[in-house]
Amino acid sequence: MKSQFYKITGISLSAGSFLAIITMILHPSGGSFQEIINQAAKMQIAHSIAIACIPFMLFGFYGLTDRLLGLRKISKLALISVTLGLFSAMLAALFNGLILPNFLNQHAKSLEQSESFLKILVSYGFTINKALDYVFIVALIFGILIYSILIIKTQKISKYLGYFGLLILIFSIIGGLTGFAFTSLIGFRIFVFSVAVWILCSGISLIQSNKA
Repeated sequence: MKSQFYKITGISLSAGSFLAIITMILHPSGGSFQEIINQAAKMQIAHSIAIACIPFMLFGFYGLTDRLLGLRKISKLALISVTLGLFSAMLAALFNGLILPNFLNQHAKSLEQSESFLKILVSYGFTINKALDYVFIVALIFGILIYSILIIKTQKISKYLGYFGLLILIFSIIGGLTGFAFTSLIGFRIFVFSVAVWILCSGISLIQSNKA
């Protein structure tokens, strides 16, 4: 039955949001090469959890997409956008949380000799990571916008969830116009926590769905 499908995908979506919150709590602040090496294990654990949450979220969003599916099937566009965003997040987690600490660990004994080269290389990596973060943020916001409009329009689940999604969009636009650094650690945490709460509420709404 559809209700069981929505319940399972709702649990999956809630689990994914919970893992995302844990990731942000564990996420270290970074710093110098030596600090990154010292925090390597913590970085790898945090980013591994971030990658692990992606399949749960995608399966959950698949259920949300099906719940809001209408004749025009616009909710599928939201799913495609969210998938693009989560794929970008996975790449960022790989580069910044798994590859970088391992790479610096391999050169730990020659940091002083190759410091200038490593600075250029790491700076290039951070530039790529920043671009991936922007793709993640924009793609996720666009997906949430579509879901929120459909939620308000169809009222198949609580319309307040749709209003919450629009509120996140408004604050994101205000932040972008005022130069708020979404890709800084604090800015990214605020964004992820906000989105994670919206995703958690979406999961709960799916669990409570009674559609046959």
